[in-house]
Amino acid sequence: MDAATLTYDTLRFAEFEDFPETTDPVWILGRKYTIFTEKDEILSDVTSRLWFTYRKNFPAIGGTGPTSDTGWGCMLRCGQMIFAQALVCRHLGRDWRWKQGRRQTDNYFNVLNAFIDKKDSYYSIHQIAQMGVGEGKSIGQWYGPNTVAQVLKKLAVFDTWSSLAVHIAMDNTVVMEDIRRLCKANFSHTDAAALPPDSDLLSNGYPPGAEVTDRLSQWRPLVLLIPLRLGLTDINEAYTETLKHCFMMPQSLGVIGGKPNSAHYFIGYVGEELIYLDPHTTQAAVELSNGGVIPDESFHCQHPPCRMNIGELDPSIAVLSRIPGALPMFELVEHQPSHFSCPDVLNLSLDSSDVERLERFFDSEDEDFEILSL
Repeated sequence: MDAATLTYDTLRFAEFEDFPETTDPVWILGRKYTIFTEKDEILSDVTSRLWFTYRKNFPAIGGTGPTSDTGWGCMLRCGQMIFAQALVCRHLGRDWRWKQGRRQTDNYFNVLNAFIDKKDSYYSIHQIAQMGVGEGKSIGQWYGPNTVAQVLKKLAVFDTWSSLAVHIAMDNTVVMEDIRRLCKANFSHTDAAALPPDSDLLSNGYPPGAEVTDRLSQWRPLVLLIPLRLGLTDINEAYTETLKHCFMMPQSLGVIGGKPNSAHYFIGYVGEELIYLDPHTTQAAVELSNGGVIPDESFHCQHPPCRMNIGELDPSIAVLSRIPGALPMFELVEHQPSHFSCPDVLNLSLDSSDVERLERFFDSEDEDFEILSL
């Protein structure tokens, strides 16, 4: 193995611990499992998440830039993973499972192709790195979660197949009127006809008897990102139960975050441990076969996932949940608070004349924030 591709988790691949034998439930992105009777189902659920890691020998970014993201692309890969989960739920459903050797649908390969390391994929490392230049990041520079969230929001505009509405909440506040305005904007009946009629993501909040076409014509699927900080240097224990609850919500897409060289994609928890997928191993870039088929085995984590104690988590995270008796982590309001100096700055479309004159809300001091998406 090339020494340049070794990372700290590459060296531990043979040392991953199996799930502990415990009566505590295992929660994976809104699904509850029991270790003793559903271990295979847990591993199948984890393996079915799209797993993006460092890659080497892909086409040069921008034609002359890096051909590998080892050492700088971990947060970009985590951003890809959380967004891939949104697309999987959108086009395949939460019950979809991947199995090695099983023939997958065209929609699956369409989702995967959106993240392949090439310049014309919607959410490729190439697109994220080049779009990040507009966010003040040089190609090859490490990203924080806020930057990758801003970039993915911009790239989602071009993904008309998915037609996602992406909202980034500000100042620990979710403003309902902003979300309604965003999700109802530019969503035609033509778009609605192309969407799966049984999509739970689009049906939430509507009475069971409502017509599907009416529901879809009124609401675009929402990806909600809420950056938060739950302590100074360590996470405040008062938020632990609320954080756990995030992984119990059926709408949850997970959590991304971390500091330089240690970004992870958190997908669940068991007991006091978080379960996560780790991008810190370098694999060769995937090339399409002559028939255009994508070899997909390396995009699924086929060993037990990593775990870490909740207390080790960096205090900068993002969450959408409120539990009676638990400390709330953000505020939910109906209208824009008066102290918001620049409303809708993160909800502008790419062709807005105001984009270039607006300064970024997040400066470099925010780069250690983590993002939870729902």
